[in-house]
Amino acid sequence: VQLQASGGGLVQPGGSLRLSCVASERFLDIASMGWYRQVPGKGRDLVAGFFSGTPRYVDSVRGRFTISRDDARNTLYLQMNSLKPEDTAPYYCNAVVQTSITAGYLDLWGQGTLVTVSS
Repeated sequence: VQLQASGGGLVQPGGSLRLSCVASERFLDIASMGWYRQVPGKGRDLVAGFFSGTPRYVDSVRGRFTISRDDARNTLYLQMNSLKPEDTAPYYCNAVVQTSITAGYLDLWGQGTLVTVSS
């Protein structure tokens, strides 16, 4: 079971990027799924996520970022607008999922996709 993240890149301040995270299979249940970013010297902080189906955002991105999901495509998105230099970081997708009725929940991480906001 894998998550594959993509969509990072170099963008100027004020620009936009859309991150995608594709799961290798459909899940029986999804407890949560979201995007995290890692600042040097710190752990991974939540940027945006779905928790029991409800979207949540960290204050610093609310109004600029939009999280969405396409369950038919097993894909999670993060639309990032009005990007700022302080948004620069590797971004990781995460999902806590159950793959079968007899399985416990798995905590899955995709590989990082680097977002760089710079002029």
